[in-house]
Parts: sequence; C-alpha cells; structure tokens
Amino acid sequence: MARPPYQPSLLRLTHGLTALLVLGCWLSGLIVYIRYDGRWGRLPFTPGGNWIDLHGQAGFLLLPLGLAFAAYALSLGRPRLRRPSNAIALGALALAVATGKLMDEDWLRDGQLHHLAYSLHLVAWLVIGLAVVLHVAGSLRLGGAPLLASMASTTLRPGDLPGDWPEQVRRFLKRGG
Repeated sequence: MARPPYQPSLLRLTHGLTALLVLGCWLSGLIVYIRYDGRWGRLPFTPGGNWIDLHGQAGFLLLPLGLAFAAYALSLGRPRLRRPSNAIALGALALAVATGKLMDEDWLRDGQLHHLAYSLHLVAWLVIGLAVVLHVAGSLRLGGAPLLASMASTTLRPGDLPGDWPEQVRRFLKRGG
C-alpha cells in the first residue's frame, strides 16, 4: 500500500486556516444574502443575530491570512496553481476580499442592492462555492482520500518545522522562482 503524500507544513497551515475562514465567510454570507437580499431565493427562517457584522469580521480576519496564503501559492506553491481549480479558487478569494473591502455594511441594511462592489461580491461568493467543489473533486481525482488526509496531517518532517519556513522561502527566492 502506498504511503500518503506529504504536504509542506506551511501549505497545510495557511490552506487549512484559509479554508476554515472561507467556509465561515461563505456560510455567514449565505445568511446575510437570505436575510437582506434574497433575489434568488429565500428561506422561511433565518437565524437571529448581527450576521453582517459577523461576516465582515470573518472577512477582516481573512484579509491577512488570505494574503499569506496567496504569497505562499504564488511562490512555493506556484506549481499547484497550474490546476485550474486552484487558480480559480485563489482568484475568487481575491475578488471576494477586495470587493468586500469596497462595500459599506449599511448598503444591505438600507436595501441598496445596486452597487457594483456588492454585485461583484456576490459573483465571488458563487465562484468560491463552485471552485471549492471543483478543488475537492480534483483533489479526490488526483490523489483520492490519501491526498485529502495528507492536508489534515499533523506530521512534520525534519526541515519542515515552522522555524524552517524563512529558509524555505529564501531558497525559493534565491533560485529565482
């Protein structure tokens, strides 16, 4: 039986934290959409609470983490961006964060659904949902359950400890990408 692949620890950390925050943003965005917009459908109930602020706070946390993940993806992880599902997911994340920063939280509370930034934010929300499905399906096709399990592994190899990350980046930059 083949051993599961090893994923670099910096990839696992940035990918895992980004994935959790993206999921939180996506789900809270769904609730915000259902409560304040609903042009494409409504549910008979929505949970109480200030979901716009919760969604914005999750997006605020996603900004620096998304930047760190993007820096990893565009440098050490660049070969993985050759897969369209990875590149689309990263592009949709950038669009979602950028358009979210351009929005005013009172737009939705005031029923202002016509702003370009909000429309682009909705597009990013849909693309992220699709990209995540394609990303997971592609990972299952490429390496199956062992590949997915390798992303959740806590195993660390020598030379891949957090203290080794700056040297990994330096080696990458020294060889010119």
